[in-house]
Amino acid sequence: MLKEFKEFIMRGNVVDLAIGVVIGAAFGKIVTSFVEDILMPPIGLALGGADFSNLFINLSGKDYPSVAAAKAAGAATLNYGIFLNNVINFVIIAFAIFLLIKQINRMQRPAPTAAAAAPTTKECPHCLSTIPVKATRCPHCTSELR
Repeated sequence: MLKEFKEFIMRGNVVDLAIGVVIGAAFGKIVTSFVEDILMPPIGLALGGADFSNLFINLSGKDYPSVAAAKAAGAATLNYGIFLNNVINFVIIAFAIFLLIKQINRMQRPAPTAAAAAPTTKECPHCLSTIPVKATRCPHCTSELR
């Protein structure tokens, strides 16, 4: 059983999947940092100094200056600013993956084959010999071709 498990783990698909998960997690952290630290501050400034990560609706009726203060007090909150940050993270990651897959698919397309090219020969309808497509008379039977 241990040998079968080792063969399963070492199979290419499982190793590739594990590598993809690790790289995806690291890429997710980079995008999260990009959104929270680089993208959202200018957007918040353009919207009047709003910090999206601190946008929340307090359901307990008390006033708290930030989401962290409300969580520390145990207040129930709807953290829609954090949700907006996560939606933006998802859209950026999905777009980056789309671009990556598009490039991979472009590189994997098969090259045009000779079969897809226009034919250069045809058969004579009278003697069935092979002749060039542009021929107007068969060189074998001398029949006129259309």
